[in-house]
Amino acid sequence: MSEFPDRHEQIRLVHADFIRQVAESCQHPDQAQTFNALLQQAEQQGWQTLVGAIRRIAAGERGHEIYAGLDEEDQIIAEAILRGLQDPHSLPEPAQRQDPTLAAPGLAHMIHAAGTGNAQALMLIGNMAEQMNTVGGPMARLAAVIRPMINGERNPEQLTQGMDSQGQQLVLDILDELGRVEQH
Repeated sequence: MSEFPDRHEQIRLVHADFIRQVAESCQHPDQAQTFNALLQQAEQQGWQTLVGAIRRIAAGERGHEIYAGLDEEDQIIAEAILRGLQDPHSLPEPAQRQDPTLAAPGLAHMIHAAGTGNAQALMLIGNMAEQMNTVGGPMARLAAVIRPMINGERNPEQLTQGMDSQGQQLVLDILDELGRVEQH
């Protein structure tokens, strides 16, 4: 999937809150209850293997064996947590994922690749849409139009129906980028 310019950064931004909360609670033993609640919630979302790796990280393990059994997305999350423990300034900023100028190109490239049969892109964008749907509100509305865009829907009125102005602008930016990508 080398055609996705900021794939790792997109994953880090989608999971920014989780990465930041885990890294911060790992550094403060008095936040064990918060840490355990985060991991329990992650397990309930099907991230058992990632939670196992995070528990090993919290216990002080730093070797490459931490990544055993993790898929690419989980590896990126684990790496971001490790980097955040070493350098808190490297933690992703949750507010950045709200910036449509950062999200639109990456989403457009993933939507295009998924629409052309790239199974890895389909899985990645599906996971992102699931996370957006969990957040609810405008993010859930955006998640609802990803599948139609993968299937080729390009009508802005259809796709932006019921969205706030920020959501509409994001969809328009995605459609603009899709137009550029599909010309090549």
